[in-house]
Amino acid sequence: MLPLTDHNPRRTFPFVTYALIALNILAFLWELSLGQDLQRALFTLAFIPAKFWVPGHWRYDIFATFFSMFLHGGLMHIGSNMLYLWIFGDNIEDRLGHFRYLLFYLLCGVVATLAHAFASPGSTIPAIGASGAIAGVLGGYLILFPHAQVTTLIPIFMFITIRQVPAIIILGLWFVLQLFSGVGSLGVPDAQDMGGVAYFAHIGGFVAGMILIVLMGGRRSARRAVATPRDYADWR
Repeated sequence: MLPLTDHNPRRTFPFVTYALIALNILAFLWELSLGQDLQRALFTLAFIPAKFWVPGHWRYDIFATFFSMFLHGGLMHIGSNMLYLWIFGDNIEDRLGHFRYLLFYLLCGVVATLAHAFASPGSTIPAIGASGAIAGVLGGYLILFPHAQVTTLIPIFMFITIRQVPAIIILGLWFVLQLFSGVGSLGVPDAQDMGGVAYFAHIGGFVAGMILIVLMGGRRSARRAVATPRDYADWR
């Protein structure tokens, strides 16, 4: 299932969400500009779990943790991540406010990176991508807006249909898939690296988002918004 848009009106303009998308795109263009030097740059600048456990590299660890949140491994990688951020990020920003939302996003990304480091302590593969932080956005969205309708592309055998599905189903299934895949990779050497997916980063980010959205006042500061017909017709 591929979400296309949600029907959840907001009351503020999502400056931070759009800025994060722009930064991710700019970072990806920078990666493309490196050409054959990209691999060397990633091994030098990106977060690598095995390096994290080496004492005396805390400055590198801090830099690499945040820098890696804006790097991606290809068009499909950045495209899917930015789609999810565009669909679900604006309502979390609307609920938390711009500054708290930015802090929320970055903290989820840090927790996701640490979860991957603990799950794959010996990995020497650079861990890049915004998916850990975005998983936190999804976790927060599940807590705040479980019944929001999400227009979703659903493949059924050889056919494709578009339906409105509650967020709890879309995001719940996404998390269950990550959880089963992550547990299935335990005990298999470099399973996550070989598959190209850091499942425990997704799991850690998602759980962090569910917890942080409450701790940072997302639920307590809820404001009831009244949707208009235009809100439901707007694909943003």
